[in-house]
Amino acid sequence: MIKRNLLVMGLAILLSACGFQLRGTGTNQLTITELDVTARNAYGDTVRQLRQVLENSGVKLTASAPYKMILTSEKESQRAASYAGNGGTAEYELTNVVNYEIQGRNNLTLLSNRVEANKVYLQDASNIAGANQEAQLIRKEMRRDLVQQLVLRLEQLTPEQLEKLQQQADEKAKAEADAIEAARKAQEETPQQSPLELQDQ
Repeated sequence: MIKRNLLVMGLAILLSACGFQLRGTGTNQLTITELDVTARNAYGDTVRQLRQVLENSGVKLTASAPYKMILTSEKESQRAASYAGNGGTAEYELTNVVNYEIQGRNNLTLLSNRVEANKVYLQDASNIAGANQEAQLIRKEMRRDLVQQLVLRLEQLTPEQLEKLQQQADEKAKAEADAIEAARKAQEETPQQSPLELQDQ
């Protein structure tokens, strides 16, 4: 018995040394210490849960943070995955997609991406109330999954990566501003013919 316990402990230590962790333990450390988190639906469950998870992970949520995560849209959809005759059980697939952006200084977009969760559930035509309750529970589970995915995306970002993305965004914005200014100057320097001159021609 003691040998078996020692073996289990040894395997646990070995796995933890390899970086293995149980899903949902959330032991990864976020290198982003300050962040502003907003959403189009500012009072939605997804952004509220995301903010709570980040705060529990030690991230300071403040509007003055150098980086901002914006949940630009969240879309839920449902489709029939299979049908059953005589009003029996049918399968439905639920999908929830969240699009997000990471913004840096000057509200420049550093990256944009999306996370998605899918679940299939059975709906019994003879127990609609129970099926609806199950669908609500599944939606809550999917939302937790989406929040976990968003946190994992943040865990993968380092300050160095974000600064590099910021430099690229600054360069792109400057190039676009220079192009607009050059076009404006070119237009100003182009002689403009008056309507009378055009009529004479």
